[in-house]
Amino acid sequence: MTTMELNAQIWRDMAEIADNETLMRQLAKYLKKLVAKKDDPTCMTKEEFFARVDEAKKGPSYELLPDEDLTTFLRRRGYDL
Repeated sequence: MTTMELNAQIWRDMAEIADNETLMRQLAKYLKKLVAKKDDPTCMTKEEFFARVDEAKKGPSYELLPDEDLTTFLRRRGYDL
């Protein structure tokens, strides 16, 4: 089944239970659990975030000179634009 077909099937099934408050509550509860299981690679704990910041601080850093735009900065760094 394609994503569009699955989407249509889900909406048809939801229409069947839309007038039953108990079933809709159960569905909402299940959907919350299902969404929580979704693995989002951008989500991280506060500790993981600051560990990444600390690791990035160990590498080289660059800064723009006063009144320098990004194009000038990149050219100064050796990029041919």
